[in-house]
Amino acid sequence: MFGEVLRHFREAAGFTQEGLSNKIPCDRSQVARVEAGTRVPQDTFAKQCDELLGTGGVLLRLWGRIDWYPEVQHPDWFERRAEMDAVAVSLREYQERVFPGLLQTPDYAHALFSRRNKNADEIESRVRARLSRQQRFLADGGPLYLAVLDESCLRNAVGSPEVMRDQCAHLLSVGERTNVRIQVAPAGRFGLARPRGSMSLIELANERWVYSESLDRGHFNNDPSVYARHTQTYDVLRADALSAPESAALIGDFMEGYGDHEQAPAGHSDMDQEQLQRPRWRQLHRSGAHLDEEQLQRRQRRQLHRSSPRYPRRRPRT
Repeated sequence: MFGEVLRHFREAAGFTQEGLSNKIPCDRSQVARVEAGTRVPQDTFAKQCDELLGTGGVLLRLWGRIDWYPEVQHPDWFERRAEMDAVAVSLREYQERVFPGLLQTPDYAHALFSRRNKNADEIESRVRARLSRQQRFLADGGPLYLAVLDESCLRNAVGSPEVMRDQCAHLLSVGERTNVRIQVAPAGRFGLARPRGSMSLIELANERWVYSESLDRGHFNNDPSVYARHTQTYDVLRADALSAPESAALIGDFMEGYGDHEQAPAGHSDMDQEQLQRPRWRQLHRSGAHLDEEQLQRRQRRQLHRSSPRYPRRRPRT
């Protein structure tokens, strides 16, 4: 139904699929698959189409009323967590190495599942199940969602430079929502008290749970003392991490770096490394880890002293 309505407005506005994709921007295949009903669009896609096609907001309102995932099946060990997400009042997460499922794009999730599974149908089923959890948190008036991402999430290459670039762009878009805050814990900042691994703090109407994962297994704990201890660790980490605006700037730097990486000629691995390091130095500057003015001046004086010519001292004759 969404695809048919999109096609109607696109043709009425005189756009081809390629013309619309260039304006968004995205791949033409994404527009084609949404219109064919084989790809679930994100709400940002619907909003952009509304603006470009002059629909008066029809597509975004329609997007919010459609049950995009009427039938999904989570792994048995994850069912309980998915049920909690469906009724959570708030959710706070810390994630290492890969982005949380609630923040992943379809292509990023597909690339992750493709690492461990070659069955196309099963991969698609797992992706749909993962994306089904997002709609509630990304809808207007969704639950409070706070995410602290270790910088390794941005550096761990998944899929392709294009996948990573689009994933970063998605983070920037989602981070603008009133109920979502995304912060980055930079790798180069000393003194950050990071949790021992990825974890979630889930607040339900009458319960509070700490959730973590090991290999294909979920761990739940509702002991008040355990929840309080992890909450304190998380709150201190959020306070010491980059602020949401600083984090958005860093994510934007990585997005730019992956875009440059994608356009670089093949075989320029040294250039690739340089491009990915470029955001690192910008982040250090933003995070306060750079030397202050006085320290820079001292270092420059030492450098000038070392580099200046040395003359032998004249000793008085005896």
